[in-house]
Order: sequence, then structure tokens, then C-alpha cells
Amino acid sequence: MTVDHRLLELLVCPICKGPLELVRNEASQASELVCAADRLAFPVRDGIPVMLESEARPLDAADTTRDAGA
Repeated sequence: MTVDHRLLELLVCPICKGPLELVRNEASQASELVCAADRLAFPVRDGIPVMLESEARPLDAADTTRDAGA
């Protein structure tokens, strides 16, 4: 299932209200929405972004390195 492009344009980080970046997995499916300012990744489950702070995972140094090289 994919995330609607129009929905992604409207979504912002629930904490800082900043922009989010869509990260796709190896199968080119949406897997997370990343807030660089808060260093959090919000999961996308069955095409639905879960925008709860309690569900977000903190980004670590490996995530930052991977994103910088892309």
C-alpha cells in the first residue's frame, strides 16, 4: 500500500511542525517519515503514517550517515 502524495504535502512533524522526509525501504515502499530537526522517524504502517511521538524512533548516527550519502 502506498502513501497518498497529497497527504504527504500536508503532513508536518507533530512536535516541531517542521517538514518531514519520506524514506522508502528496499522494495520502494514508504517505511518512515523523518524529521531532521527532532531526529525522529515516524513509521508508516499499511500506507498510513503513525504520527505519534510515542511510536517514533530516534535516529542514530548510522541513519544520519546513510541519509547524507543518498
